[in-house]
Amino acid sequence: QVQLVESGGGSVEPGGSLRLSCTISGASLATNGIGWFRQVPGKEREGVAYFSGNYGSIFYINAVKGRFTVSGDKSKNTVYLQMDDLKTEDTGVYICARVLAIPGGLWDPSRYDVWGQGTQVTVSS
Repeated sequence: QVQLVESGGGSVEPGGSLRLSCTISGASLATNGIGWFRQVPGKEREGVAYFSGNYGSIFYINAVKGRFTVSGDKSKNTVYLQMDDLKTEDTGVYICARVLAIPGGLWDPSRYDVWGQGTQVTVSS
């Protein structure tokens, strides 16, 4: 059974940094792609960053380019999301998920079959 577990969330002031981790069990990062999404109450789940363990591809939404960095450590089966220069609008529950090799947009949640429980990120002064 594939499971994803996030950690590293917290509360920071604007301009601060956090590093999130997504640890995979029951599957290998070397043959999977992992997306980071964020959920804010009343809004649709939003894709933020993507890391492909098998192809090395990396993608970001425009809102986080230059501030967020996604990376992976295959030896630890873990994907990281380094978030710098955080803004209040980055507040939300951050969730990692495994993508399926099926047609569709990269940020389409229906392409992801296994989701973590999420970790809260709060950016506030």
